[in-house]
Amino acid sequence: MEIPFAENYRIKMVEPIYRSTRVEREKWIREADYNLFNLRSEQVYIDLLTDSGTGAMSDRQWAAIMTGDESYAGSASFYKLRDRVRQLFGFDYFLPVHQGRAAENVLFSVLVKEGHIVPGNAHFDTTKGHIEFRKAMAVDCTIAEAFDISVDHPFKGNIDLGKLRMILESHPKEQIPMIVVTLTCNSTGGQPVSMENLREVKKLADSYGIPVVFDSARFAENAWFIQQREEGYAETTIKEIVREMYTYADAMTMSSKKDGIVNIGGLLAMRRKDWFEQATVFNIMYEGFITYGGMAGRDMNALAVGLDEATEANYLETRIKQVEYLGSQLIDAGIPIQQPIGGHAVFVDARRFLPFVPVEEYVAQTLAVELYLEAGVRGVEVGTLLADRDPKTHENRYPENEFLRLSVPRRTYTNNHMDVVVAALINIFERKNLIRRGFRIERETSIMRHFTVRLKRLGEPL
Repeated sequence: MEIPFAENYRIKMVEPIYRSTRVEREKWIREADYNLFNLRSEQVYIDLLTDSGTGAMSDRQWAAIMTGDESYAGSASFYKLRDRVRQLFGFDYFLPVHQGRAAENVLFSVLVKEGHIVPGNAHFDTTKGHIEFRKAMAVDCTIAEAFDISVDHPFKGNIDLGKLRMILESHPKEQIPMIVVTLTCNSTGGQPVSMENLREVKKLADSYGIPVVFDSARFAENAWFIQQREEGYAETTIKEIVREMYTYADAMTMSSKKDGIVNIGGLLAMRRKDWFEQATVFNIMYEGFITYGGMAGRDMNALAVGLDEATEANYLETRIKQVEYLGSQLIDAGIPIQQPIGGHAVFVDARRFLPFVPVEEYVAQTLAVELYLEAGVRGVEVGTLLADRDPKTHENRYPENEFLRLSVPRRTYTNNHMDVVVAALINIFERKNLIRRGFRIERETSIMRHFTVRLKRLGEPL
């Protein structure tokens, strides 16, 4: 018989998790005001809220932690990480930061001003938040196929070059500080961007004199999909693909908590010396000195190793196959999800899953709460709550998709845990016609409200 696929690692240490009762979960979610971010971690059985900082580090990474240099200035760990960034991405100028949104804060403090337009492919929440906080506007130029879950397009993260050209033609160069390309595109379902699209975006941007910045949280997964799906790259190594990808960028921001496989950290890298010199001022103001930027030396050491491991095909195959395993079972059960299955998460189409819950009652959040109540599984809403209100009208923004995102942490859970998630969703799907009401907002912040929002359940009590 054919030898089945198995993980490319073995388990050395385990952490116990508590399997709660439904009565306990009903109490806890009420106390959390129906916001899953407010739950304590011990109240969660399987945590798919995010893949950010939740992965398991390797023995090489833990060993690197023990040799971290904690010097305030000129740490040897900084130079190890700087050399890895140069080798992998090809950028001469580099600043460490404590996580991805910090990199955005530093770079956008240099580049983004009131009235600016920042086009891109479905900017994620912190990116859009940092843009709108500066009274600028994020403009989505993603291809139309990205928003139809039934369309099997291999690169649903691609930018629509026609849409992008219209933005560049209709605004003066001085109003567009950059184009942001998110790799992979989280908001459309962890969907990759093709090398051809990266190349053409850069070509178009250069013709208008506009720089290109990559949001690089899941760059290695994007490279894997290029290798697997794009003609001409099947025999190219992941590291070679990454190096080519970044020839089409002028700068990068990165949350290292995803494809850096560390629990904390981020980075900002660029080609332009003038940007770097301005960014160092904000890095010192917001993050720390330029050779640690909010990171401990041990964490920079672990990140240098993680970037190497994350760009190896055997690691990525195991990583992607577990997400495929979860998504494929849901497809077989008739549960509507974004297809093709993305790199870091499965995105369940909440509107199709719960057709009787009004969209203004936060249908994706409703499904997220139901999943927690059913089995103690924590996902996250990527829909109207996350979309925030329009800065001018203060009305809810209703995105084209209402997703429940199930983010799979790296090297953390087994496929048995994925089976629990599938069974729980099937149970809810079988009684979906009985779920007809959602939530209303009791209290919210003016920006990135989904992290701290307080909700009230509508309709029948739980």
